[in-house]
Amino acid sequence: MEYLSKAKTKKKERPIRVLQFGEGNFLRAFVDYMIDIANEKGEFDGDIVIVKPIPIGTLDRFRRQECQYTVQLRGIVDGEPKKINRIVTSVADAVDAYGEYERYAEYARTDSLRFIVSNTTEAGIVYDDTDRLEDTPPKTYPGKLTKFLYERYRYFDGDKDKGLIILPVELIDDNGIHLKECVLKLATLWNLEEGFVDWVNHACIFTSTLVDRIVTGYPRDEAEELCREFGYQDDLIVTGEPFALWVIESEKDISGELPLPKANLPVIFTDNQKPYKQRKVRILNGAHTSFVLASYLCGNDIVLESMEDELIFRFMKATIFDEVIPTLTLPREDLVAFANEVIARFRNPYVKHALLSISLNSVSKWRARCMPSFLSYIEKEGRLPVHLTFSLAALMAFYTGSEIRDGALIGHRDGQEYQILDDGRVLEFFAANSNRSAEEYTHAVLANTDFWGQDLSVLPGVEEAVISYISDIRALGMRPAMEKIFGDGAF
Repeated sequence: MEYLSKAKTKKKERPIRVLQFGEGNFLRAFVDYMIDIANEKGEFDGDIVIVKPIPIGTLDRFRRQECQYTVQLRGIVDGEPKKINRIVTSVADAVDAYGEYERYAEYARTDSLRFIVSNTTEAGIVYDDTDRLEDTPPKTYPGKLTKFLYERYRYFDGDKDKGLIILPVELIDDNGIHLKECVLKLATLWNLEEGFVDWVNHACIFTSTLVDRIVTGYPRDEAEELCREFGYQDDLIVTGEPFALWVIESEKDISGELPLPKANLPVIFTDNQKPYKQRKVRILNGAHTSFVLASYLCGNDIVLESMEDELIFRFMKATIFDEVIPTLTLPREDLVAFANEVIARFRNPYVKHALLSISLNSVSKWRARCMPSFLSYIEKEGRLPVHLTFSLAALMAFYTGSEIRDGALIGHRDGQEYQILDDGRVLEFFAANSNRSAEEYTHAVLANTDFWGQDLSVLPGVEEAVISYISDIRALGMRPAMEKIFGDGAF
């Protein structure tokens, strides 16, 4: 079977407008996929060059297929399971920043280049004072970016029209702000001229972005069958869910230069992404954190099973619609629509998301994802949000164990061991406290200001409610406790 190639896809060559640091699955199924659609619809007209930003690995698969590949999106569309196939042709080249430095650096001189996209992991946007301008390339992503921008600045003699728009998608708050800070620190470290600093500040635009799509990657178990179905060999297949959202925050309006919404793509340009981030963290991530630990102790192993479990499903819906959405600032109809999308995503039959994977670092996750809704609800309604309060008791039940082994606290479900993974100090706390009386355990957890940033035990009614919930869970088990506490009428 022949490999996918530009001849096979009949690729149209377009100006190089995007340089992309990172060749991973997410960018290819998200950014490159969107730009491919925008090209097809006549809204963008630009190609992408992928940069391999780390020394390990090869670009052999990209070379073999001339950077052409297939994206298959799988999920529930209009109430029915659906697979959407697309051959992506927006990537024109792939270059190794280490093995092909000169060819990589040459792209800094490309007249048509306008955008830089990156996904170098959350640890990628860091300032390292051991980075050197003379390195080919500098080892960190901010180091590579600073040197690339400097070479462009010098080649075009500081022309303000040759500045670039920077679009990091790394999953950290204010990613563009932090990336720009790193670039300016490196410019100072390397004693680069003031003209370059001025060019970075006024000719370049650093955006902060929020991205959302579950990308499940290369379908190893199905790849051979899919290639037979496609009629060509593709070693770069990437799978993901249909849902996507890209929120781009910038001080200057760039929507005219990146008109993805005109191609009916789910991209929002804004001067404040925080409400959208709050919506995602509180509804999607908060829902996960609020139900997964209880669901696991009820005998479920993946999110899809949880959605098929009527008790857990009703608990989750009540948490989102009755306790989280009332605390948020975006219009209710937008929040409800997003929540319904989230539920559809949780029910995606093609995504097998393990509850134990989601349980990682649940203490800090509950603080970041659930506690803001919990506190806002109390302040607004003057009473406890019963489902969010119960989720705190469920966390305590899940984190019950006395033995730490191989860096994990050992819990038990139906006589079988499971691993509780968190920061070492967190695990040591639960190992020392989780087998105390319900009253002592609850007070110790709620009063732990290192966990929550405040003493939750002083909030009226919280301690009494959690003691009651944890007592029922211990006496009855998780499922009977939830049935007793909530029943049908409480949802």
